[in-house]
Amino acid sequence: MRKVYWRIARPTTHGVKALIIHSADANRLLLVRHSYGDQSLWSLPGGGYKPARETPEQAARRECSEELGLKSEPVALVLEEHLTTNGGRQGHLKIVRLCAISDELSPNGEISEARWAAVDLADLPDNAPVSKWVYSALKAHARAR
Repeated sequence: MRKVYWRIARPTTHGVKALIIHSADANRLLLVRHSYGDQSLWSLPGGGYKPARETPEQAARRECSEELGLKSEPVALVLEEHLTTNGGRQGHLKIVRLCAISDELSPNGEISEARWAAVDLADLPDNAPVSKWVYSALKAHARAR
């Protein structure tokens, strides 16, 4: 029933991904592996939001707090916006840069693993799959510096 609804209504979704910079080392970022989907893929934390209720920056901070117990600086920057399509859904994905206040993490059930990694990703295990959104976020971050 849900699939039929999506095909007919084609509602727009809004999502956010967070590029989180380490509190003491601007050359480190936080990567996560989710407990759902492709569990081997290193990605950025994030989730959905409703633009009428919160900004992408607020949503990124909320998602990081909920998923990782991570506190971040109140200032956030939207680095990129992407129009996505998946299964008949149209989506708006925003990539937001946040700066962590500390490096302490308390992942919830959505996150199977979280780690601080070098921005060049050199310290990930060999051949570790990385989400295209990580690469996109890193390029945008380099442009914004």
